[in-house]
Formats: sequence, structure tokens, C-alpha cells
Amino acid sequence: MCQLIRVIGQPMMRVSLAAAVVLGLVPFGWWCFLAFTDGLGANPAQYLTLSSGEWSLVGLCLVLAATPLQRWLGVSWPLRHRRTLGLFTFFYATLHALAWAFWEQGLVLSAMGSDVVTRLFITVGVVAFVLMVPLAITSTNGWLRRLGRSWKRLHLLVYPALGLSVWHFWLVRAGKNDFAEVRVYIGITLVLVMLKWVRLTRARQRAG
Repeated sequence: MCQLIRVIGQPMMRVSLAAAVVLGLVPFGWWCFLAFTDGLGANPAQYLTLSSGEWSLVGLCLVLAATPLQRWLGVSWPLRHRRTLGLFTFFYATLHALAWAFWEQGLVLSAMGSDVVTRLFITVGVVAFVLMVPLAITSTNGWLRRLGRSWKRLHLLVYPALGLSVWHFWLVRAGKNDFAEVRVYIGITLVLVMLKWVRLTRARQRAG
């Protein structure tokens, strides 16, 4: 019976992985569609910069919600494919950073450095991106084996990365005095952090 379950489960796992990949490519595909139909608006560079940033924020929330979704709602596919979702999150964060570097700063290092140290929302965004880099690099099974228990501690960086990303989004929207979406992300972040704190507290109590 166990062998039968494994035989049936392997194709299903591949199907669900393919679904996760398709889901991760939806924003990029939508941008391509808008580009071919002249739907990117009057300022395509600004639209793509903002959209890539927000999709990376959505990805961070989904990655961190994977465990609570399985534990409380029985939804297991985000947890099974959390690594894939995390890499897509980094992909959109990288596109967001490149959009800023290319369209706003012309890839001029001195201008980029000046922007980082003089504008708070850029500083916060860059720090959030830097925190995501080691998470993407160490997402392979090889790094998991090399780091052992340290792997989980390292990947706790996803929490400050999410917090800084929300702060970055808040600062971006402050110029337009538009905080409706930001409040949603703040609420999601607070819930995720609270759930993580509860899990850690219960784990310490059981260990003690």
C-alpha cells in the first residue's frame, strides 16, 4: 500500500510543482501581455518597478504563510513547494532592484550609492533585498546538508526581510498618502510573526 501511494504520489507531486511554477510566472506573463497590448500605462518603467516590488512582497507573505496554512487550514501545497515560491519571490525582488538600478539610476554606481544613503525608502529596500540574497543562495539541498541546524536559523532572516519590505512599501506609498494596501500587508505580517512566536514558545516549553 505504501509503495502504491508513493507511485501515485510522484506524478501528483510533479503536477503540483508545475502548477507552482505556472503560478510563479503569472505576473511575468501578465506584464508581457500588457507590453504587447500597450497596457503598461503612460509610464511603463514605473509600473513595472512598482509591480515587481509588490509581487515580491506577496511572495514573502505566501512563503511565510505556508506552515500556518497547512497547520490551520489543511492547505499543504504552499509548504510542499515553499522553496520554489521562495525562488520566484527572489526573482521578482531582483527584477525590482534591477528596475530601480537601470531605469532610475542608469546603472551608475555612484548615483546608486548616493540614492541608498540619502533616501530612506531606498535604504530600507536595499537592506531587505540583501537579506534575501543568502536565503536564495542556500535554498538547495546541498546547502541544507552543509549548514545543518544553522540552515533554519539563517532562514529566519525571511522575517526581517518581510518587515523591511513592508516598511519600504509604506515609505513608497507615503508620497501618495495611500496606505490602504500597506495596512493589509502590515496585518498579514503581524499575524505571521505572532504565529511564529507562538510556535517557538510552545517548542521551548516542550523542550524545557
